[in-house]
Amino acid sequence: MLDAIKKAFTSNEEHQPSGKKGDISREKSAELYAKAQQYFPGGVNSPVRAFKSVYGTPLFIERGDGCFLWDADGNKFIDFCCSWGPLILGHNHPKIREKVSKALEKGLSFGAPTALENELAELILKNNKCIEKIRFVSSGTEAVMSAIRLARGYTGRDKIIKFEGCYHGHSDSLLVKAGSGLVTFGETSSAGVPQSFADETIVIPLDDTKAVETAFAQFDGQIAAIIIEGVPANNGLLIQEPAYIQFLRDITRKHRALLIFDEVITGFRLGFEGASAYYGIQPDIITYGKIIGGGMPVGAYGASSELMGHISPDGGVYQAGTLSGNPVAMAAGIAQLSELKSSSFYKSLHTKTNEFVEAIRRYTAAKNYKLKLFSVGSIFWFAFTDKEQIRAASDIDHPSMEYYKAFHRELLNRGIYFGPSGYEVGFVSAAHTKVELEKAKRAIFESLDEVFRHKS
Repeated sequence: MLDAIKKAFTSNEEHQPSGKKGDISREKSAELYAKAQQYFPGGVNSPVRAFKSVYGTPLFIERGDGCFLWDADGNKFIDFCCSWGPLILGHNHPKIREKVSKALEKGLSFGAPTALENELAELILKNNKCIEKIRFVSSGTEAVMSAIRLARGYTGRDKIIKFEGCYHGHSDSLLVKAGSGLVTFGETSSAGVPQSFADETIVIPLDDTKAVETAFAQFDGQIAAIIIEGVPANNGLLIQEPAYIQFLRDITRKHRALLIFDEVITGFRLGFEGASAYYGIQPDIITYGKIIGGGMPVGAYGASSELMGHISPDGGVYQAGTLSGNPVAMAAGIAQLSELKSSSFYKSLHTKTNEFVEAIRRYTAAKNYKLKLFSVGSIFWFAFTDKEQIRAASDIDHPSMEYYKAFHRELLNRGIYFGPSGYEVGFVSAAHTKVELEKAKRAIFESLDEVFRHKS
């Protein structure tokens, strides 16, 4: 099997771009991948790690520090994946490491309340006017699943509106025309999801007010909630107009449905209050993911005291978890969010991101390359298109992902790490200094030159 993997990567050069930079060594990663395929479906524990949309075998990461990653072969990369977003301070941040180490000395898990839960909850709630109570869980998927259950229990209705291209985790009700890995592999749903579950989920295009109005008219009195990513960022970066988000707020109030912001990606990335502050709109429920745990397995959902009063043990909507509020994850979250509270943190991070993105935009414009960079906060996305705006999944030019495939390989060969799919966004962290960002820009320019030289 190992020989086959090596051959698949090193042969058939006519199907792979060749540039001035030679391919990095992946020998140890290939060995680990061969072994992993004996243990895990596809050799991975999450499909987006499989590298099926780009060249070569998955890179097995050995360690991270600051804005850098090192793989099993000793290759060093400037990392713009940041564990898919939550490492806003970078890898192995000393204050997070110190706080976690102190928590570890006291034990890993108790299945009982700790003061650390109170501390992290207070840190979030005192700095977010949109929510009054919060419930910690163990993942973003669990947070969204619980938020949907709360919306249904509170309204007494069953149907949910979600949007094409928005990904909300892998719970059955929401794994319908989702984004992220599903779009990457050309799928629109998942085997194993009962049709009766899918029937309760109304999937409509983004940026289409008429479709939303039609859904509420057709299912009058049956819709519990609309759920939308704070800024859709799992299927490209589909930045919505403020007027459209305000429309969603208005129509849900009109029909006594709830509005849920899924901020698993955008929470604490756009600012401490996330998309709510960005749009100036208060949703009914907000969900968060691993960023509130400094990258540890954690999630949360929050709402008003009245709405959260429907959650067990206060109310009839049941949700539980042995590892919810895990002390190690809480400690990491306290350390991370305490850093984000600094008055200058987001201004500095967003300025750095804007300068980075604008420099690439100027270069591509000067070269007349068919590429657009979309960005919001510290999130950005490469789209190989000449469209000035992309607000819906249907606006994405799917054949253009072949450009990203070549781009990704050129970047890896120059020591730059992005997610292994053209549908995934990139992230800038506080650990990315001007020196590293300048190196990354040069690598990106060289990579784009190679891509368009071979694709032209």
